[in-house]
Parts: sequence; C-alpha cells; structure tokens
Amino acid sequence: MRTLLYLSFLLSYFLTAAQDFKVDLSYYLPQNITYNDKTPTPKSIIRHEVGDWHITHDKLLQYMYALAEASDRISIEDRGTTFEGRPLILLTITSPKNHSNLESIRQSHLELTEKNPSNLDTNSMPVVVYQGFSIHGNEPSGSNAALAVAYYLAAAQGPKIDELLDNTVILFDPSLNPDGLQRFAYWANSNKSKNINPDPNDREYDEVWPGGRTNHYWFDMNRDWLPVQLPESRARIETFHNWYPNILTDHHEMGTNSSFFFQPGIPSRTHPLTPQKNQDLTVAIGKFHAQAFDKIGSLYYSEEDFDDFYYGKGSTFPDINGSIGILFEQASSRGHAQESKNGILTFPFTIRNQCTAALSTLEAAVSMRKELLDYQRKFYSEARNEGSSGGAIIFGDEKDASKAYHLAEILQRHKIEIHELKENFSSNGKNFKKGYSYVIPKNQRQHRLINAMFEKRTQFRDSLFYDISAWTFPLAFNLDYDESGTMSKAGDKITDLQKPQSTIPTQSNYAYLMEWHEYYSPKALQMILQKGLRAKVGMSAFSAGNKNYDYGTILIPVRNQELSASDLHAFLSEVTKETNVKIHSVATGLNQGIDLGSSKFKALELPKVAMLVGEGINSYDAGEMWHLFDQRYDILLTKLDTKDLARADLSRYTDIIVPSTSGSELGDEIVKDLKSWVQNGGTLIAYRNAGKWLDKTKMLKIPFKTLKDTARNITFEQKRAFSGAKVIGGAIFETKLDRSHPIAFGYKNETLPIFRNTTLFVEADKTSYNNPIQYTDNPLLSGYISQVNLKELGNTVPFKTGRMGKGRIIYFTDNTNFRAFWYGTNKLLMNAIFFGNEM
Repeated sequence: MRTLLYLSFLLSYFLTAAQDFKVDLSYYLPQNITYNDKTPTPKSIIRHEVGDWHITHDKLLQYMYALAEASDRISIEDRGTTFEGRPLILLTITSPKNHSNLESIRQSHLELTEKNPSNLDTNSMPVVVYQGFSIHGNEPSGSNAALAVAYYLAAAQGPKIDELLDNTVILFDPSLNPDGLQRFAYWANSNKSKNINPDPNDREYDEVWPGGRTNHYWFDMNRDWLPVQLPESRARIETFHNWYPNILTDHHEMGTNSSFFFQPGIPSRTHPLTPQKNQDLTVAIGKFHAQAFDKIGSLYYSEEDFDDFYYGKGSTFPDINGSIGILFEQASSRGHAQESKNGILTFPFTIRNQCTAALSTLEAAVSMRKELLDYQRKFYSEARNEGSSGGAIIFGDEKDASKAYHLAEILQRHKIEIHELKENFSSNGKNFKKGYSYVIPKNQRQHRLINAMFEKRTQFRDSLFYDISAWTFPLAFNLDYDESGTMSKAGDKITDLQKPQSTIPTQSNYAYLMEWHEYYSPKALQMILQKGLRAKVGMSAFSAGNKNYDYGTILIPVRNQELSASDLHAFLSEVTKETNVKIHSVATGLNQGIDLGSSKFKALELPKVAMLVGEGINSYDAGEMWHLFDQRYDILLTKLDTKDLARADLSRYTDIIVPSTSGSELGDEIVKDLKSWVQNGGTLIAYRNAGKWLDKTKMLKIPFKTLKDTARNITFEQKRAFSGAKVIGGAIFETKLDRSHPIAFGYKNETLPIFRNTTLFVEADKTSYNNPIQYTDNPLLSGYISQVNLKELGNTVPFKTGRMGKGRIIYFTDNTNFRAFWYGTNKLLMNAIFFGNEM
C-alpha cells in the first residue's frame, strides 16, 4: 500500500513538475494577444525565465530600467534608497498620450481631494492605481510577478490594452522591500538543487534567522504606513500623497497549505472610521478577481480572514485616505516547490496567481473608474464637512521639543496642516510652550486621518484583531495634548518644518548642567562619555539660581577633565548643536537642595552594550532596539549571536540586552556564564518572554500571575474566537511613576502611557518603592482588552529589578521600543543602560 501511495505521489509530482516547474512567459500572461517584439522580455535581461530562480533586487532593477528605456508607456523615478543603499524605484505606466500630459492629470486628480471639487468632470479622468509588490522580502511571488506584469503593460498590443492605458495611471512599485527581497533570494537560490526537491524538511524552505521578511533593521514594513519611520515607507507615502491613488494593492504570501485570499477581510473587524462604501467597492472589485481565478482554475477565498482595522498596513492605510486598499495573500512555496495539502505548490504557480490578481485589479479599475473617482471626491467632501465645526488639537511637551517635532514630522508627511503655537498657555494642568508645541486645525482635508491618529477607542464590534487595536499617537509619544483647543492659539501655518535648535551655553569655569528631559539626552550623554569626560547624575531634584533641575540632571564639572575649559565649552556647544539638548553653565556649586559636590551625584561610566540575536530571539524586538541605538542615539551595540555566545568574552560589556525569547537556545553553560558576568557587575536587561526564562533559571524571581479563565457555554466552532479574545494584541495602558527612581528619570508627568501586547502580569512588590512603574487601578487608555484581563492587569507592574552579586537584572514585561514610533518609552531602556547601577 505504501509503495502504491509513493508511486502515486511521484506521478503527481512529475506531472506537476512538467507543467509548472519549467514554464515560459506565456504561462503568466493573457492568451490570444500579440506583444511588441521590440520590448525586452524578462529573460532577455535577467538571463532566466520568470520563476526559474528567485529574482534578486539588482536584476529586478535592471529589467525595469530596460523596460522604461524601450517603452514610451513607462517612465521611471528613483525616490531614494534603503538603509543598505538599494534604490526605491517607481514606474509610472500609462498611455503615451497621458504621459505627455501627466502633471496636468495629477493636478486634476488631486483636485478631487480639495475644496469644492464638484465642477470636476470625472467622465474623462483616468483612474489611478498603485500596485505594490512583496513588502515582505520572503513573500517573493509578488516581486517576481512584477516582471511579467510590467512586461505585459509595456508590450501587449490591441484595443484592450489601449483602453486600459488611456483610462489608467499605474504607479508600479516592483519591490516595496529591496533589502529583504535580496536577502531571501540569496537564500532560496543558494539552496536550490538542479532536481527540485519539494520536501518541506529541505534546507531551502527553512531560511536562517532573521529571515528575509524584514528590512535591514528587521522591521515588519507593512506596519509602517502610518508611523512612516523607515526610508522605504517615506518614499511610498510621498508618492501616495502626491497622487492619492483610487486603488492600492498589496501583494503578500501566507502559509503553504492555504490557497489565495483577496479582500474584503472579516467585515466585523473593519475600523469604524472606514466608510461602508469603501467595503462595498472592495466587494465589487473582488468579483473581478473571482472571475479571473475561475478562468485559470485557482482556488481562492475572501471575507474569512484578515481585517481592515489597523491603519498602518498597506491594505488599510488607503481606506482612511479616500482610496480602496486591497490585500492579496498567496500560499507560499517559500522556495521553488514544496509539498502542500493541495499538492505540489510550485513557485511559478504562485507567481501566476499574483499576475492574475494584478491584472484583474486593473480590469476592475477601468470598469469602475467613474465610481471610484466619485467616491474619492465624496470621501474628502464629507471629511471637510465633518471638520467644518472647527476647533483644533494642540500637542507638545514643555521640556522636550524634539519629541513634539518628530510627531509634527509624521503629520507633515501625511499632508496634515499644522501651525506653530502663537504663545504659551496652560490647559487642564498642562503647560503648552511656544516652540515646543503645535496646533492642528480640525477643519481640513485630512480630518478623518487626524481622527484615526489621535482617537482613543475602547469599544469594539469584534474582540479579535489581526494586528494592534490602538496606536494613539500623542500617547505613543507621551505628549500633552488638548483635543478641545481653538485656532485662536494658532500662529503661522508651518510649510517648512525645521528641527528645534537649542542655544549654545555660555562658557563656565566651574560646571555645566544638562537636564534629562529631552528625547536626545541619551545621545548627548553618550557623546560626553565617549569623549572621555567625567559626568555624574543627580539622584535628587534641586534648584540652581532661579532654575529648577529635576531628577536625573547630568553634571559635567570643568576641573579634572581631559579638555581645557575653553575646549570643553567648544565641545559641549557641538553636543548642543547635534542633539538640541540644553546645557546650562553654572558658576557655583551652592544650590537649594543638593549641592554639586553632594554624594547624591553619582559617577557615570561609558556603557558598552551587547544584545543577544539569532535563533530563539524575537527579531522584531531586537531590530527595533538595534535601530534605536544605531539610528537615534549613535550608541555602539554589539550583536551577540546565540550560537556563538558560549565563546564570547562577556567581560567586555557593561550591559547585555535579552529581547523576547523562550531561552531554549541558551543552555546551562550560557546561563552559568551570564550569572557569573552579572555577579561581577554586569547589568542584564530582559524583555517580555525572557522574564519566564529569568524566573526559571533563578536569575530574578518574578511573581507572575497565573490566569484562570475556564470556557463555559463555548462550542468547538467558537473555540478559536474565545481564545483570541483573551489575547492583548496591542493596546495602551496608564501607569503611575515614582519619578525619584532612576528608571523614571527624564519623565515630567506622574503617569506614563505604555504599550502592551502580552498577558504577562507581574504582581507588585509589597514594598512600594520597589514599584517605580505600576499600572493604575483601571489602566485602559485605548485599545482592546478582555474584562477579565483588565481586572487582572490593574495595579500590577511592567518593570522589575533585582541585585545579583555586584550586578543587576532589569526586566520589562513589554517592548518599550515598539515599531520605532513609541518615542514616549524609548528612554526607559536608556535609563536602564546609563543608570542601572543606581537602581
């Protein structure tokens, strides 16, 4: 029997291989049409058929430039570079006639979003479609399909393609993630055999950590459409707002045993700010996909998975901007062919499905052109009406201009109008300071997007979320804000946002003081310590002259430094210019409160920081910390791979960070080495699941709560939904701070919003001063949490620390550096690094 089954499998395998392993370009493209023989095929440029090998970004680029050179339907632009220096190109594809009038078409299209666009005639306007491929590098069928789709659009002949190009402007982004695509293509190609082996256990289908999904710093870039923190995102967001496309498609892959998904997602999980008409149009477009897949015999499904809730995804961001966002998810071969429950899944088959979806989108766009254009006009007209009652949102931080600036920067990237603050004022106990605060008029085109970014939502139709349920930006930045402000507080409209600049300190022959409130204070301190200068941190608040200094103030004495008084002044002036951190000159050490010679000023040392990476470590969390150190604070961070840890000389480091991990990759010898290193004075900083490992290895006793929630009256069919409802997918909670504790240095308010996406609840210590960060009684600020979990979370702690010999263990239940836009809690890690010895 086994022999018969094996022979049957082999027969099926070889039949599939003959059909789908070796294909030519015609396999992907519409039949019974002619192609311009002067247009280069992909094979003529990249030297292999589409699907024979995984396309590398350099070859993809080479082909797109060759097409643009050969075709008068295509223009190409370079919009910037990735962290690794790869170009972020965009092809604009339309008829030659439209190309000759492209800027006029763009301006007319933008008028649909402006005031009083009713006089615009949409009967003759082209529809705009943004097609984006493979934002996850190891979901490569999209970018490989881009080769065939671009060829079709450049070379196809006949009335159908003429109609398409005359009525459509296609913004064609062949690789949304060049660095990840290159990394994955290298892996898949270097492990490919001449005789393709579909065995899932083959090395080809198990790429090494961190995999090709992410960009250079291991970010999931499909979560950055709203925060816009990465260069790849900034390029595509600028294109989006330059055009406001009517449809935006986002080509992904999912599990090998799946089929093909297209939106809409699960209806109950659509964000309430998204108009119903958006979903109706998505359903209508879906019928074109279904018809196209029926023709080629591919299985598909819709409305049973995924959602349109978090506006930071490519398929959902357009929905709050008057467009239709569409997610495509293709079952992934993860290499060149792989066994699946649906038979052998070949790479060419996955590419063909992506080609089919891309072309059915364009067919829908032409057919629904006027309806899509009219919807966009209505969306912005209604948005302006909703904001016509006026009012303003005012946000800022009286002691941190940089944090407020970076939120203003995001708003400007989204074409949201902002103003300077006219003059200082106070509201509800918060001080808003000119130069440190901004005003957002509610009466503007982007009224709905503003609501999406600033709202606090705690009521939901559904308890399951594909991604986070809250992202309230002023809470993420830990800024003061007033949603009931008026435009009477507004100064000039900001057209050219400038970075804040601090004044240069006057020269002192005694000492300098630097408060710890500014976002870039850690960068400034790093520069000072790296220069070999002596610096101390104040453990108490005090007053010098007529100025009050808070906990965590940094003291830089003039005497006994390696620099002369004048050279020290010149250097600190450069630090001020570089970081926008105020440094004050003082002429005496006599203060109200602690004096500058007090033992409550503790000496600081230059940190030498390492972080565990590699198998077993959460690459997202690790990448976000790497980015923080490298891009924001210019602090060297050594990445220690778990497989090499046993051979590493840990004595080189003052601090070692352990991102979320089960600890399974860290054997007994490594635990022994880490314990010895801590006992000799090191500081170990751990996050999320690493807390369970700390507790298990007895490095730090952590009193985790045991949650008991027995299902009652739940059917088998409801089991998944019941379990999912207990998950905290990502919400924002209020904590209270003990600002005298070093972990809270630099925070001016008594409360701090914290992002949480775990159910790791830690009991508070019976000694109050051991709970410097503690959740309030009813901590939910924004997002979803079950009532059971909310009750359990109240009064627990997200932070724990303890001694081990001469060293210290520090633990956070959640990621304080989430997706690079959680500016408000970045300083917690920096406090652990610089002040860990004083905790």
